[in-house]
Formats: sequence, C-alpha cells, structure tokens
Amino acid sequence: MFRLDGRVAFVTGAASGIGTATAAALARCGADVAVTYFPGDPYDIAPVVAAVEAEGRRALAIACDVADRGDVDGAVARTLAELGGLDIVVANAGIARVVPSAELDDERFAQLIDVDLTGVFRCFRAALPHMVERGHGRLLATSSIVGPFMGWAEHVHYTSAKGGVAGLVRSLAIEVARHGITVNAVAPGVIETPQSSDPVNSMGPELLRDFAPRVPVGRVGRPEDVAALYAYLASDEASYLTGQVLLIDGGVSLSLGY
Repeated sequence: MFRLDGRVAFVTGAASGIGTATAAALARCGADVAVTYFPGDPYDIAPVVAAVEAEGRRALAIACDVADRGDVDGAVARTLAELGGLDIVVANAGIARVVPSAELDDERFAQLIDVDLTGVFRCFRAALPHMVERGHGRLLATSSIVGPFMGWAEHVHYTSAKGGVAGLVRSLAIEVARHGITVNAVAPGVIETPQSSDPVNSMGPELLRDFAPRVPVGRVGRPEDVAALYAYLASDEASYLTGQVLLIDGGVSLSLGY
C-alpha cells in the first residue's frame, strides 16, 4: 500500500462512485481528505466522511459546485484552513448528458464543458499557489476512455471535455514540474458507477451487464480499481510520472471485438 502520511487531499465529486472510492483509498494510505459534493446531490456525503474517519483520518465535507469559481476557491481555502495544507487534488466531479449533435445548442455544450473541463482547471488553479510555495503537489483529474482514446455518439460535448482534460494535464505538467508538482489524469473505461448506470444519459444497468463479457478481463470496472490508481499517482513513488493520461479499461481498447 502506498503511504500518504501527513498529506491532505481534496476530492471533488466524492459523494458517489469513483470519488467515494478514491476518498476512502487515500485515507487508507494515511491522508486527511476534504470531500466535496454538489449542492443538492442525491447521494449522502455522510458515509464518505465516515469511511475516511474509520481509517483514523480527518474528513472535511464541503458543498462545492465546480462550475462556480467562488465555490471552488472557497472550498480550497477551507481545506487549507481546517486541514492545515493541501498536497493532492483529485478533480473528479463530472456530468454526462446524451444529446444528438444536431440538437446540441451552445448553452448545453458550454454547461457541460464548464463542469467537466473548466471545473478541473478551477480546482487546479486554486491549489497551485499553495503547492508552488511548498514545492510539492499532485494534481489529478478524471478524464475518460472517450475523448482521448475513443468516441461516443451523441456525447460530443462530453468527449470534447474529456479530451480537453488530456491537453490540460500535458501542458500544465510542463509548466509546474520545476515546482515539484506532477499533473496526471486517469481515463476510466466502463466502470460501474451511478453515472454509467444512468439509462438515459449513459449505459444503464442492463447494458453494463451485457457489456461485461466483452471486456477482456471478464468484467466491467469497479470504482475501487480507479481509486487504487489514484493512490499510486498521489504517492511519492509516482514522482517521475507527469503529464500522462493513464487508461484503465480492462483491455477494452485493445480488442477490436469490444
């Protein structure tokens, strides 16, 4: 297990799925964790706080809309004030919406980009001054198999955002490397989460079940699979890895028969 003793992490979209699993994994490795959730989120943040505290670590729950700069800056400021620092950012919050491209108006395109891409940048930007001052940091983001590696019909705005995350981490990694800060993204394939289980905007439970045998490893991913990769990227062992988008998909992208 990677050790993050004395580190403080900030995880967005922590009320469910990959965010929940990542908060728990980082706590298990020894980090205190600020867990943020969208105001009005249907998922309860209390079990996430309990999971972090069960590992003997401090948890700080903060309502935060990543599409609002004031919310993000305030959440980072609270983390610094109440947990005493900030070493790891996991910009995980995101949304998916199905819209045929001919019907995709500017407003809906911009709204999704504002959450899934600009929201990542807002989190990174807020944390950077503190990380530069300390000479250490891990800036991490959730991209996707779609966008950087594959396409997804009727999700042009989503794939544009997730592809944009790849460009963001590559460029920012060069800019901040001299300050001891690494910048990476994780690109999950099909992971069973509340988002992928949405039958309207994503795959839905039946398609997830039917897709599993087509994955070379024989199953769809679990949030814990992605969380384990985040724990590595947050660790000192990953200090020489930066500017990368790491695909974690059970081999789907390797198989023409997917």
